Amino acid sequence: MENIKNDSRKTASPMRYLSALIGFTAAVFLDQFTKYLAVINLKDKPAFVLIDGVFELRYLENRGAAFGIMQDMQYVFVIGAVIICAAVVVLYVRIPAAPRYIPLRICAVFLCAGAVGNVIDRIRLNYVVDFFYFRLIDFPIFNVADCYVVIVCITFVLLILFYYRNEEDFSFLSRKERL
Repeated sequence: MENIKNDSRKTASPMRYLSALIGFTAAVFLDQFTKYLAVINLKDKPAFVLIDGVFELRYLENRGAAFGIMQDMQYVFVIGAVIICAAVVVLYVRIPAAPRYIPLRICAVFLCAGAVGNVIDRIRLNYVVDFFYFRLIDFPIFNVADCYVVIVCITFVLLILFYYRNEEDFSFLSRKERL
């Protein structure tokens, strides 16, 4: 426990923030590039079948949230994403520098990248470009940014259940720890 406390008080190196910024930028770029490719290759065209009856690439302009709810309420999504990203940045700064917390830092980076990737679309286009479609289970069409968010959420739950199992693992979140 003492090591965790000591590590959480270490000053984070600028490299830690630079690597997060580079990872974030690369992830947002990948999301935006795949959406660009979807517009160029899929818009106004039939679906591109990758695995017949299972998985295809199909263009969709999503003006709402998952499952089509909250149509044309872009401001709600933008404000929500800004609040979430701000909270994640505050959390990121508090995450201990110890190697044990690298998975948590990676999750923070990809969560923000997913949120920002979709916010860019909402601000620029007033909708989000979606294009992955699992026909087999008729799953709603989604994109790379959505993958980031879902994978981060699943990973975070798994980390809490199996990796960060001790109360001390999250002691960096308490105000007492910062004093």
